[in-house]
Amino acid sequence: MVIAEVPKLASAAEYLFKMGVQGKRFRPTVLLLMATALNVRILETETGSVGDALTTELRKRQQSIAEITEMIHVASLLHDDVLDDADTRRGIGSLNLVMGNKVAVLAGDFLLSRACVALASLKNTEVVSLLATVVEHLVTGETMQMTSTSEQLCSMEYYMQKTYYKTASLISNSCKAIALLAGQTTEVAMLAFEYGKNLGLAYQLIDDVLDFTGTSASLGKGSLSDIRHGIVTAPILFAMEEFPQLHSVIDQGFDKPENIDAALDYLWKSRGIQRTRELAAKHANLAAAAIDSLPETDDEEVRKTRRALVDLTQRVITRNK
Repeated sequence: MVIAEVPKLASAAEYLFKMGVQGKRFRPTVLLLMATALNVRILETETGSVGDALTTELRKRQQSIAEITEMIHVASLLHDDVLDDADTRRGIGSLNLVMGNKVAVLAGDFLLSRACVALASLKNTEVVSLLATVVEHLVTGETMQMTSTSEQLCSMEYYMQKTYYKTASLISNSCKAIALLAGQTTEVAMLAFEYGKNLGLAYQLIDDVLDFTGTSASLGKGSLSDIRHGIVTAPILFAMEEFPQLHSVIDQGFDKPENIDAALDYLWKSRGIQRTRELAAKHANLAAAAIDSLPETDDEEVRKTRRALVDLTQRVITRNK
């Protein structure tokens, strides 16, 4: 799906899909599990070869959503690295460092265009609308991050809204798209959405913790990268509730190393890391509750897959990279 006529564009487009640097493939894994967890109606209502054919065709369409989602995600990484002037991604030199900003931007644009072509081929306007909204949210979230005022930087509500746009919207709307393709009810589609939303928020909250506690090697990018770029995340926001004087440090910005050191001193004295982990656990539990609320089924494969989705919520909050 990412093959291009121009060799340099082809090389750039597949840069983060190559073996060894393809990442965790977290989003497509979740979506394919969700597909099995929700395909109960076809499994239960159709019999014989007709049911098998329908299930195979549906699975192909749902796999397309997983592929589209990963392409949108990688495109956003390429663009983010240009905006952040990043030099590493997934443990290797970032594409903008290796091939330059212009090629990196064009590679991201190319991946988005390929995702759009694949999306259009599904011929489902509601699903197209959902994924188009995701791209809008990615742009909105990035703009919120770039243009935030001092007051907004210090607002947990603003931070969580930005986090939904930048991280959770993609997986929540994609989960909902999986449900819609399966012909599920509005109620079930919303449960799929809630699972993706809360899983995405939990995932990002742990990312924010790891930015302070992880190593560059485990993260595949520089540690403390957020605060060095002036990005205030949940651990610092929680620390500020205990130490209001952190507000003035944030107001001054993090261009000076001493301000970063001061912020870190307050963070380590606070419960900021612990409270962020607790908030991540709360969202993980909400995600698990959404799966537990799905209509009951006797199909053992579906039940096993739902247990895997619930288990994934706990693995997200206990990961160390």
